[in-house]
Amino acid sequence: MSLQNKLNRFKKQLTHVGSEGRLIQQDEQNNMEIENKENPWSRLEATRTDFEDQHCIIRERQFDRSKKIGPYRVDDLYNVVDKWHEWKGAHPLSASGRSPSDLLFFDTETTGLGTGAGNTIFMLGVGKVLDHTIQVRQYFLPGPGHEVALYHHFLTDVQDMSNLVTYNGKAFDWPQVKTRHTFVRDMVPKLPPFGHFDLLHASRRVWKKSYESLRLSVVEEELLQIERHEDTPGYLAPMLYFEYLREKDPEVLKGVFEHNEQDILTLMALYIHLSYILMDTDYSSLTVTERFEVAKWFESLGDHPEALSRFEQLEDTSYSFQAKKAIADLHKKAKNMEMAVDYWTAALKEKDDAEIYIELAKVFEHRHKDFEQALYFAEKGYQAWKETSRILRKDEKKDRVAYQKRIERLEGKIS
Repeated sequence: MSLQNKLNRFKKQLTHVGSEGRLIQQDEQNNMEIENKENPWSRLEATRTDFEDQHCIIRERQFDRSKKIGPYRVDDLYNVVDKWHEWKGAHPLSASGRSPSDLLFFDTETTGLGTGAGNTIFMLGVGKVLDHTIQVRQYFLPGPGHEVALYHHFLTDVQDMSNLVTYNGKAFDWPQVKTRHTFVRDMVPKLPPFGHFDLLHASRRVWKKSYESLRLSVVEEELLQIERHEDTPGYLAPMLYFEYLREKDPEVLKGVFEHNEQDILTLMALYIHLSYILMDTDYSSLTVTERFEVAKWFESLGDHPEALSRFEQLEDTSYSFQAKKAIADLHKKAKNMEMAVDYWTAALKEKDDAEIYIELAKVFEHRHKDFEQALYFAEKGYQAWKETSRILRKDEKKDRVAYQKRIERLEGKIS
């Protein structure tokens, strides 16, 4: 055998080629195998963290300020918080008085969709911005007997949080945390008080007429242009968790960790997107439907000046009738009845509306004592209501009687 062949045989016994093509000494490879055996979670960038006789798994990843989440970056969160500080009005999503690091983006993975005691949270994912970086930390339950460790580490880390940001967290995620906390509350920290931005409620306000479904996956794809490649769907997470409990192979959960992490990043992008929509005073980035729904949102919040301003910007759009009707109602609430009558009259030139006719009948009956004009509007309103009832196949006796009584009363006043 040649000297070169002998050297090659000897070389194979000492080294092997690593996954990235680099040569790794045999003793280094042995150390890696031992480390992986001792810490099977290392491939998922996670570690075991003990608490007394229990433990949980914690995975932490950080992304720098250039991290792109759909059309946005980390710096955009700083920008919208600054804009909220400058915003003169009030809104449930306002970050006024807070810093970007005060916002804790939160999502869970559970064994089911119920909120009862039989449903278990096996992953708590949180994301926040620290020094222009995104920190995503996930707390994983390795088995049913380790909830004390899970909630001890999670609650210890979030004791100073001031504001949670979730998607349906008010109805599902946090109530489920509270349910599980009752079983271990004597051994773990208390649940901290905090504000809560639920972006599902906000999304319904703005896009309920734009999309049939407002699942987070639909919102991120349609609005944020976020595409997930080889994503593990959320409905598979419980099955994969149970498979892990049987096999004890962390690799099974790789897709679940990645799915939860992306959900948290999507929450950041969605909060940025909603904030820009709410504070977009030139409306350059909004559809007409979005503009109208945002105006209605401000109206429902009692911010009538902001709502009025936004409705007025819609008078020459496809939402002209709805905007004029809304403007009239706002003027009525402000006791500006002459302005209300002008806008109701303008709206009727575009479309018959039973409610508007009755509002005008009330004004002319009680304010102007013009019973003939009031009767005219009452009869027009009754006719419009009957047409609507016929189309919608409605015939509500209470409404019919109310219309008839009004007409009879006005006819009596005239005679």
